[in-house]
Order: sequence, then structure tokens, then C-alpha cells
Amino acid sequence: MDNREEYAKIVKELGLDPGSDMEAAKVLDKLIPDHDAAEDLSRLEKVIKGRIVVVFGAGPSLIDDIRALKKESLHKEKKYVFVAADGAARALLEEGIVPDVHVTDLDGFPESILESNRKGTVTVVHAHGDNIVLLRKFVPELKNVVGTTQAKPFGRLHNFGGFTDGDRCVFLAEGFGAGLIVLCGMDFGTEIGKYAGRYEKELKKRKLAIGKRLIEELAKESHSVILNMTSGGVDIMGVPRVTAEQLALF
Repeated sequence: MDNREEYAKIVKELGLDPGSDMEAAKVLDKLIPDHDAAEDLSRLEKVIKGRIVVVFGAGPSLIDDIRALKKESLHKEKKYVFVAADGAARALLEEGIVPDVHVTDLDGFPESILESNRKGTVTVVHAHGDNIVLLRKFVPELKNVVGTTQAKPFGRLHNFGGFTDGDRCVFLAEGFGAGLIVLCGMDFGTEIGKYAGRYEKELKKRKLAIGKRLIEELAKESHSVILNMTSGGVDIMGVPRVTAEQLALF
């Protein structure tokens, strides 16, 4: 999938300002420590490659899905890697689980971003035109940081694909060679979950529709198998449903 082409479509669809996105990217590039930039790709590959990656979105089904995994004791299995999309990290921490990777544009819950990072989570911070103030406030407090942009990558920043925090998690997992990708708490319906953080409702719905579309497009060409363990929400074309009980047999 051509990330530049998709970005151009989304800019037109949502009326985004590419100049603001680039300004944010420049800010983030300067905030990432040299030692993090030197180790970021190898760090992510070591965590993800060949593993079963469970991506947690912040949809209404999130808590039920986490508890379904816990019921099968999957959170104790070393073969699973837990990747949280923004506010989903808060739900995981509340359930006693520290995500391995946290993909965030910093508009979720700041205390959860900092707590998970202190506990060893690799924090993948995304720059866009609306979060420059948050970048300057929180990135200096983080370690094990990987920087991303939705525009053309440069310097210390990467573009692994995707647009919203949730679908960027999926693109990240696929790009680093996950053996299997499992979606949890990714409802993509009209209801927005309580872990979604700050949002403008109608814009959020449009962004979720874009995220769903991008995952469906990725599923057509992905080298990783993608399954959907979300207990509610809508079906994702090309991504079969699976239960926690079935996943435990993998």
C-alpha cells in the first residue's frame, strides 16, 4: 500500500493541513534522543517479529475482550505481544497488564502513557498538526521512544502506514513481521468507547471509518494473518472473527 497516496486521500477527505503535520514532525524529530533513534527499528523488530501480536483499540468492547484473554490466561503466555492504541493502554494497566508497545498521538490519558513507559513499554509517538503542545510536554519525559509521522518520513521519524492509532498498530505489526495479528476492542461502530480519550464526536466517527478501510485494504496484501477477536462492533472485511478460546489453541 502506498502510504503517500493514502495520506493525500485523507488530507483531502478530512481537510487536513499538510504544513501543520510537517511542523509537528519537525518538533518531534528534535525531541527524540539520539540513542532512541539509533535503536528504534531493532527494538521493535525484536519485540514483534514472528510473534502473535494482539492489538488493542479503545472501542466499547475493550474491557470484555481483555478479560476474555485473561480468562484463557493468554496474558501470561510469552508468545503474545500486546500493542495498545492510545487510550487502550489505560484499560490494560487497570487490568494488570503492561503493554509491550504503545502507539499514541498523546491525546489519550497522559498518566497511562507515562506509567506504561516507566514500566518498559516501547512508546511509538505520532506527530500530527494538532498535537505539537503535547509533543513538547510529554516526549522529553519518555524513554524507549520511536517517532512516526503521517507525512514523508525524515530524520528520526518513520511512516509505517495507517492513520488512526488503532490501524497504525496493525500496520506496525505487519511491517515488522508479526506471525499473526489479532484485533481486540476495535469495534469500528457508531459508539465510541470510554477509553478513547479526547475527541470531537463526528470527526472521530469519520476517522474510525478511515481506520477500518485501511485495515481492510491491508488485509488484502498482508504477509501476516489478521484475525478479529473484538466481541462487539462491526465486521471487518477480510478479517475473520475469532474467540479467545479459539486463539488459545494457536
